Amino acid sequence: MTALPPRPARAASAARPVASLAGQLTRTLVLWVGGAWLLGVLAVVWYVDQEINYNFDNELVEVSHRMFDIALSHLDNAPAQGPHAGPLVIASPGSFADADVRYRLVAPGGRELAHSAKARPVQFDVPLADGFQDTGAWRVFTLRHPSRGVYLQVADPLQERREAVNRTLAGLIMLLVAVLPLLALVLRRVARNGLRPLQQLAHAIGERDGQLLAPIAIDGLPRELRSVQQHVNHLLERLSQALDVERALAANAAHELRTPLTAARLRLQTALDHGLDRANVQAALDALHTLSQRAEKLLQLSRAESSAPLMRQPVNLAQLATTVAQEFWQDEGAADRLELQAPPVLVLGDFDALAIALRNLVENALRYGGASAVEVIAHAHGRLEVRDGGPGVDAALLQSLQQRHVRQSAERAGYGLGLSIAATIAHKHGCRLVLQSPPDGLAHGFSAWMDLPPAGGGGGGGGGGGQ
Repeated sequence: MTALPPRPARAASAARPVASLAGQLTRTLVLWVGGAWLLGVLAVVWYVDQEINYNFDNELVEVSHRMFDIALSHLDNAPAQGPHAGPLVIASPGSFADADVRYRLVAPGGRELAHSAKARPVQFDVPLADGFQDTGAWRVFTLRHPSRGVYLQVADPLQERREAVNRTLAGLIMLLVAVLPLLALVLRRVARNGLRPLQQLAHAIGERDGQLLAPIAIDGLPRELRSVQQHVNHLLERLSQALDVERALAANAAHELRTPLTAARLRLQTALDHGLDRANVQAALDALHTLSQRAEKLLQLSRAESSAPLMRQPVNLAQLATTVAQEFWQDEGAADRLELQAPPVLVLGDFDALAIALRNLVENALRYGGASAVEVIAHAHGRLEVRDGGPGVDAALLQSLQQRHVRQSAERAGYGLGLSIAATIAHKHGCRLVLQSPPDGLAHGFSAWMDLPPAGGGGGGGGGGGQ
């Protein structure tokens, strides 16, 4: 027999009914309120018990003082009895307010002299001493006559006190049982009304998708939900940026890679149709080299515009500039033109990202600076500058150079991405890329710089390796 596959845990969990938050809050509040009320009832009952005992004791003391003289008067007026006669039984008149009082007169030796008609010895099973004492079912108050030395003991049933306390407890518990359903309805309505903003926020979040990533704006949210709304909006902003980067990378790839791919295909096809001509093969290699450079630029742009946070570590601008310059010094055409003025200056930033930005600035200066020298300058206050003495840029074009696919000159090779990449990296470091043409003190030329946040301290090692 083939064993049946186990049921997925997700299906099992989905089969269970999911309780609403309003219901959970209602049950929790009812339990806590009911528990607090029950504790309050017990506290009230304890207090009522203390008050009842206090009042009953006061009444017992008052009755004892009032009955003492009455009982002695009955004893004194009774006919003389023999030495072996029992204690005098004092009848309780039906009209007397204290007819049910149980008391007795006791001599100092413990001999009973007289007792009321309903008094029984078991009711007074306590030591003969002034004050209150309890038997199992009776509370006895003993009072000694100041002049005759005779004791009066009055017994009060504890059952009456317990019944009074029980009536109070039963009344409060019945009130609690009657009010709890109403309390549950009220709390459920309050919970639903209180959770309505949460439902609105959940509905607004549920409407967001890849086409709709606009920030959520709901007025009147409580402070806790406003914080959730802000965090969700930050997340939506990062998602929007990530999608924009993805779409921009696809658009840039389609825009930038179409031409070199077409050129390489045509050159190779020409070489195949007319024999392997060195000029056609070299042209195809040049097109593939252009394709490689553009792919690298697109990857740099994608990294610069991604939502991934950059590192914040001390970076030595001297090491950064030297690492980037060594890549260009390997090219004979750039080795004689590129100069460094980079003392050890520490800034806070991402070494790899800053290297990408500096590399693009140097490439831009070498490409558009004519035959002039290109200087990489690290200033003491954290400014990283690339300057050339070329023809410069018109003021009308200067402000648009940081946009994508905008080049200084249509006659020069380029993709219009270098300055856009550098500007994006500068923005992520909390500064901006500044373009100036001509630079201060020169009649012509071009300068680009960014003021990085200083890290303090002197020179030393950098924050990472080069690209």
